[in-house]
Amino acid sequence: MSRIPDSFIDDLLRRVDIVDVVNRRVPLKRSGKEYSACCPFHDEKTPSFTVSEQKQFYHCFGCGAHGSAIRFLMEYDGLGFVDSINDLAQLVGMEVPREAGETHQPAREKTSPLYDLLEQANNYYRRQLREHPAAATAVEYLKNRGVSGEIAGRFEVGFAPPGWDSLSKALSETQPTLLLDAGLTSQSEQGSYYDRLRERITFPIRDQRGRVVGFGGRLLDGDGPKYLNSPETAVFHKGEELYGLYQLQQVQRQPAHVVVVEGYLDVIALAQFGATYAVAALGTALTVDHIRKLYRVTQKLVLCFDGDRAGRKAAERSLENLLPHMQEGRQADFLFLPDGDDPDTFIRREELAGFEAQISNAEPLSQFLFTYLRRDCDLTTLDGKARLAENAQPWIAKIPDGFFKQLIRQELQQLTGVDLPERDPPPARPATRRPTSTEPTPPANPSRVLRKAFVFLLQQPDLAQRISTETLTRLADRDQAGFDLFRRLAGHFQASTTASISLFMDQLESSQEAAALTRLLQHSAPPGDSKAWTEEFDNLLSDLTGAIHKTRGRLGDHKRQRLNTLIAKLTSAGLDEKEKTELRQLQEAHRGRSKQPR
Repeated sequence: MSRIPDSFIDDLLRRVDIVDVVNRRVPLKRSGKEYSACCPFHDEKTPSFTVSEQKQFYHCFGCGAHGSAIRFLMEYDGLGFVDSINDLAQLVGMEVPREAGETHQPAREKTSPLYDLLEQANNYYRRQLREHPAAATAVEYLKNRGVSGEIAGRFEVGFAPPGWDSLSKALSETQPTLLLDAGLTSQSEQGSYYDRLRERITFPIRDQRGRVVGFGGRLLDGDGPKYLNSPETAVFHKGEELYGLYQLQQVQRQPAHVVVVEGYLDVIALAQFGATYAVAALGTALTVDHIRKLYRVTQKLVLCFDGDRAGRKAAERSLENLLPHMQEGRQADFLFLPDGDDPDTFIRREELAGFEAQISNAEPLSQFLFTYLRRDCDLTTLDGKARLAENAQPWIAKIPDGFFKQLIRQELQQLTGVDLPERDPPPARPATRRPTSTEPTPPANPSRVLRKAFVFLLQQPDLAQRISTETLTRLADRDQAGFDLFRRLAGHFQASTTASISLFMDQLESSQEAAALTRLLQHSAPPGDSKAWTEEFDNLLSDLTGAIHKTRGRLGDHKRQRLNTLIAKLTSAGLDEKEKTELRQLQEAHRGRSKQPR
């Protein structure tokens, strides 16, 4: 695929006003030099979401969300990177270029006709539900399922009539290969084309931008699979789309929770009774892409399954994909309906209150995890407890570090009585121990100098050109908070004289780093002309590299002493596993330091 030049992205971000982009979706209020609002990415009552007009980026001090206008559209509208750029470019009247040397057609040009064609097909199917004589069976089926005309209209339910080429004839002006590319037709071994959906109720699948990307079809009579989805196409990827998500967000942009069900008619039946917060995975277990998309919309997922064996198996597959995404503030519950029920039958019998009572009593992810892990472990025996502890370790390793992971570990310890080792203990900090007479005390932390250098660089990015490669190398070798961030920021500004801070914020994975930069941007550089700034910045760099050199030397003495101690112990009494690991790390550091420029 052709690449969008970085220079264009920088230019686009200079022309776009992020305040306007955000304010179209989230009402902002001026607060001093910036704008604020309650964060659209997590629930809060006191605004902690800020948008900087001067620096053109947003940051939430509550949940850590941050970035430029591009990232905001990706997170809020659920767009991909390229689509976000295309939307912003259209907003300011710019045409998105591609890198020179690309001769193939840009992806957007290839896919745009498919969206138009799929919309035409949707209109055709809806018209057939109202007008085709054979649609009476479909209408009767929908009535028997309790689907009202209003709900059928909201979800644009349609009908694919009998016949091998009804749709193809209706869209006869379209090239047959384009119908095939859109997933609307299939091709026989003889090379002829025929309609993919025939004598089925149709359900258009819209992406978060409202574009029809594919269809689901429910068979009414005859042979064939009961449900049939569109095949994978340039615009439809089953593992990424969720049926009903677009309709859900038309009703509520940030729902308190989203219920994930299995089928189209489950979503429609729940909406019929007022549960307008359901989506369906398209005949597949919840994928990583589904989970990422849903957690941009809400902080709580409720996964709804049938209570039979197949439902439990589906829940277990979803559990494995969920664990790596259980960051602070996120929640996932598992709801198992009574045997013989699905969401459609249950809500028609118990109505909305009964269904929401089930949601309230759903199993938290932590409870379901231990239920799953304990299934073959007899906890009345030592063997069973040991098996549980062993089985649980790879699952717990999937969970991001944080309080949730700590609590899961504590629960496992209570169940098994096993004192579990921390998999990723924080590195030891020599400075936290009282130094002995043989251990030199490290010099004062140069964080004040670094903070001042940050302020200068953020206010005057051109100063990055004064930082030598040797200095950047020394910064990279400095194992202390802030130094690596400063090195990356300087490298970002060195790469282009037009590079923007908002684009750099997009690239930050750490919300702590984004918060630190946001606070630093609120500082004003001291008064003075360009020459004075340059001289002061050079002095700061000199102080910074000097402090690094001194600290490296003194800490190096301590590390060499520790290295010699471990080597002596290795030859005499031997080392335990922790000491062996420390020895390897010290040896690698010693070899690496001998190659560093001085």
